[in-house]
Amino acid sequence: MLLLIDAGNTRIKWALALEDAPPGRWTAQGAVLHAGLPELGATWLAAGAARAVVANVAGPDVRARIEAALPPGLAVEWFASTPERAGLRNGYREPGRLGCDRFAAALGARALAPGQDLIVATCGTATTVDAVTADGRFIGGMILPGLALMASSLARNTAQLPQVAPGAAPPPLFGDNTDDAIVSGCLSAQAGAIERAAAAHRASACIVSGGAAPYIAPALKLPHQVVDNIVLVGLHAAAVAT
Repeated sequence: MLLLIDAGNTRIKWALALEDAPPGRWTAQGAVLHAGLPELGATWLAAGAARAVVANVAGPDVRARIEAALPPGLAVEWFASTPERAGLRNGYREPGRLGCDRFAAALGARALAPGQDLIVATCGTATTVDAVTADGRFIGGMILPGLALMASSLARNTAQLPQVAPGAAPPPLFGDNTDDAIVSGCLSAQAGAIERAAAAHRASACIVSGGAAPYIAPALKLPHQVVDNIVLVGLHAAAVAT
């Protein structure tokens, strides 16, 4: 059994998978805010995993807390960006400086859409939009503030604009009130970045993931696939290719 962990800036996502399962097919999964991390220890212990693959972009304190929650004696790989992994070549100028979550997301996207020029967008605290070629090269991407961060920045740095959050239904493109206008602007900025990347890359596939994906995906005017936890899919692909 494999334990896969994606420690992001806001949440800890995890999944359990059989060693021979295809990437993204899990026996269990979950997510908690950082404060809920200690509660996962018993769950992970009961799972009986033989090894774990962990991507952590939340810093050394969260890493230490994950280590404390992991079952004793578990073989742990702290996933890192490398020049090549699982058939994906890392085209970053300094491969090791690519965020490990972005590299894992690209691996996951390629596992789900092999042999295609693709865009993978992960929409969380930050939104990253990255390009992978059909022959398996990560060529780089974009990083922009995430949907909630955009909205909170407006509220924090302007005198009269409110703090807003997207609702169940997207607002009209041209909002006739300030709240809708802010949400429409933030959604348009996120969707526009993804669409621009897809057009420039001439992508035949676009995968969207992350906590804000359910809000951003409906604003996209191009074919796309919403995938839960694409970073975990990539960790799974890396693990089974080892």
